[in-house]
Formats: sequence, C-alpha cells, structure tokens
Amino acid sequence: MAELFCDLWLRAGASAGDAADSATVRAVRALAPDVALPEGLTRGEELLRTVAVRSAQAEGDAWSVVVAAHFRAPAPGAASEGASESDVRYFAVPVTSSAVEGAGRFTVTGAPAQVAGPGKAKVAEPPFGTLLPGQGSLAESLGEFFDAYLVGVGEVSRYLAPGAKLSPVRGSNYRSVAVGEVRADSEVADGAVPADGTEVQVRAAVTAVDGGGGKWPLEYELSMRSRSGRWEVSGMHAGATAPARSVTAGGAAK
Repeated sequence: MAELFCDLWLRAGASAGDAADSATVRAVRALAPDVALPEGLTRGEELLRTVAVRSAQAEGDAWSVVVAAHFRAPAPGAASEGASESDVRYFAVPVTSSAVEGAGRFTVTGAPAQVAGPGKAKVAEPPFGTLLPGQGSLAESLGEFFDAYLVGVGEVSRYLAPGAKLSPVRGSNYRSVAVGEVRADSEVADGAVPADGTEVQVRAAVTAVDGGGGKWPLEYELSMRSRSGRWEVSGMHAGATAPARSVTAGGAAK
C-alpha cells in the first residue's frame, strides 16, 4: 500500500498541467484525503518505479514503510539530446493498518518524508580460499553440468550425486556457457579426484550467452561430491553460503 501511494503521490504533481481532479490525484485522495501533494518534478525528470524496501512497526497499528523511488533525469551538461542518469531517493511513508476480513484496511496518515537510504551490511569473508585450475577435473565437471542445467545439452541427472534432484532451467534462451573462476573451501578439490564421498563447497563464475549474443555473468555456490573418479553436484545454494544439502525438483533445497 505504501509503495502504491508513494508512486501515485510523486506522479500527482509530475507536470504543471495536471488538473486538480485528475485520475492520479483522485487516487491519492482515496488513500490519504488530507495529505499535501508535491508541486512537480524537475523539468524532464521521470519517475520509473517505486519499491518498498523496509517496514517497521512504530506503535500499535502504526507502521513506517521506506519506499525507494527510481527516477530518470537529463544528465547535467549532456552533449547529446536524450542522455540521462538514474537517481534513487527514499521516502518514509506512515501507514496505519487494521486487521479485518478480506484485504484489510490501510490509511496513509501523513505525507512521505524523504530519508537517507539504507547502508551497506557487513558481509562475512567467504570460505572459498582455494583457486582451482580452469582445466581441472572439478571445473570440467561443472562445465558439463552447466551445459545441461542452463543450455539443455544432455540430462542434468547424469551430473548429480545420488539423492540430489534438480530440474534444468527453462526458457533462458542460452546458447552456450563458459565456466570462469572456480574457488573451493578446501585444497582437496585441487588436483586428482579424491576418494569416493569427499565433499567440497565451491563458488563458480559462469558466463552464459543468449541467442542474441548477450552475455550474462552468473555466480553459483554448490556442494560437490566425488564418486567413481569424477565430481558430481550434491547441492546448490546459489546466492548464499549454506551447508551441503540435496536439491529437490524445481530448484528448492531441502
């Protein structure tokens, strides 16, 4: 609700020619009858979208929702017409909610307040300290796996450890993939394939090329397990470090 209101509130005064009874203004008034409207955006400025990024309960049914507003504005001193730059601003929207049947009830109780954006969270040092050779056994296994998982070359199941299940990506339009830097959390992955059942965690940088020649830099974190002289994927934790676990059909870890 706060995201919708902030979007309408910013657009309500987007141009000096907006009528006081325009559809946008009426929509704002339906959500917050007494809130003042902005005078208008800077000439040539365009609101692209709003996204709610944080909410905090103040007291009782009162909430404060921080909304990010993404603008596009003409670049200052741009030599060519149409040159632009992005700008993200943050607004705190006060909202009161009531739990009732259906969609509930919400009221915006005041005009948005522009606030500073969220800071950067501290990130723990990743455990992947061992750089693996690009032509090594583990990197080669990953290359075959991603060919099947992202491009559809062969069956994904042949590259999975027993008990792991993972469906291939559909509709990606990728035509090829190349595995770049691969790092592991143990030196046991560097060299010949170790004894059966050995497990390591790896982070792999992958470049996928789509049908139009576009290149997509992707990054995956996986668990790998040795078996019969080769490495197999025993779990996928794309986007975050996680303990080894199998992956169900559709990509959900269990």
